[in-house]
Order: sequence, then C-alpha cells, then structure tokens
Amino acid sequence: MTNLNQLLLNFEYKQNFKDQDFYVSKSNYFAFNLISSWPKWEKNFLNICGDNFSGKSHLANIFLKKFKGIKINAHSFKNEHLNEIKVYENIVLENFDLNINEVLIYSLFNTVDQDNKYLIINSTTPINEINFKLDDLKSRTKNCLFAKIEKPDDELMFALVLKNFSDRQIVIDKKLIDFIIKRIDRSYDKIFEFIYKIDELSLKKKKPIDFKTIKEVLKA
Repeated sequence: MTNLNQLLLNFEYKQNFKDQDFYVSKSNYFAFNLISSWPKWEKNFLNICGDNFSGKSHLANIFLKKFKGIKINAHSFKNEHLNEIKVYENIVLENFDLNINEVLIYSLFNTVDQDNKYLIINSTTPINEINFKLDDLKSRTKNCLFAKIEKPDDELMFALVLKNFSDRQIVIDKKLIDFIIKRIDRSYDKIFEFIYKIDELSLKKKKPIDFKTIKEVLKA
C-alpha cells in the first residue's frame, strides 16, 4: 500500500495511482484487515458496506488480484453464473441491493456454503437490513461477517482529494487541500462531486486552481 507520508514527500511530482494503492485509515481499516486476512475468516460470507465511492470495489480488486476469483454485478447475476463460479474459490458480488433475482442469489449462497467457497458482497446498506421478499434469503444474509466503511476521516479525505486531482493530472498545493477538506462535507460522493466541479470551473476559466476558485465552488 502506498504510504501517505511518503506521498507527501513527493507531493510536487505527478503521482500515479493503481489498483494496489489503497489508503488505510480508521474509516476503512476493519474492512481492509478482513480482506487481507483471508482465508482466516470465521464465516465464508463477508459483506462490505459503505457509501458510494467509499472504496468497496477498490478493496474487491485488491482481494481478487491477491487471491484470485471472479467478480459479478449482482443486478446481472444469471443462472449460468451458478455454473461459471464452480471453478472459483472466491466470488465477489457488486452492487448488492433489492434489485436482484432473490431465488438465484439464494442458490448462490447455498452453493458457496455447500462447496466451501468464499463470497464477498459489496453494498451501500448492510445486507441483513435489506427487506427481501424471500424469507430464506433474509435468513442467509444474517449469517455473514460485516465490515462497514465509515465516513472518511481527515487523513483519508486528504488522500482522496489528492488522488482525484492526480487522476486529472492537476498539481495542487497542500495548503489548498487542507483548506478544502475543512470545508466540504465528510462524504465520499461529495468529495468526488466537488473535485469534478472545481476541475470543470478551472478548465472553463483556463486558470489554475486557487483559493478564489475553491471558494467559488464552495458557495455554489
């Protein structure tokens, strides 16, 4: 994992963020620690829940790169996937919510249990709090390990803001990032929304990002 302090030492240079770069803080430590400790889990089912853009998919990518497996969108899970997963020990389900085929997902849970596989489920809401129609699925979703990614702390907010600027090949002063994270909502999607807006305004004005530009976006 890329160390944030080391990143700051090289702050003035262009940074490149790959899938293996994940900033571990108090907000996401428990989830990160769980995927890193596989297969030493108490159960074969792990539900990682958190807001949009909180890093659930990033964690899944790290897991699959290290331990191998298959990732499937829960919304598009089909009967043929039940055969496809037989050759994999690890399965990741993305975007798990009410918009799923409950019978098929229940069959998946049974397959994972019977064949001693491992299933990671990414969702914005803990799956044991989702009101499924199928009672058997409700019962199954309670038998999981749960790892919630909390709201970002200051360190993680700094890393996310820096990463998003870097992704856009924008070099920005540390003082400006400190100014930003003290004034925007402590929310993953709001961070992404803010970066998008400030980049858009900067391009429109054809000027580098400064305090004036940041204040303008904050007021808007």
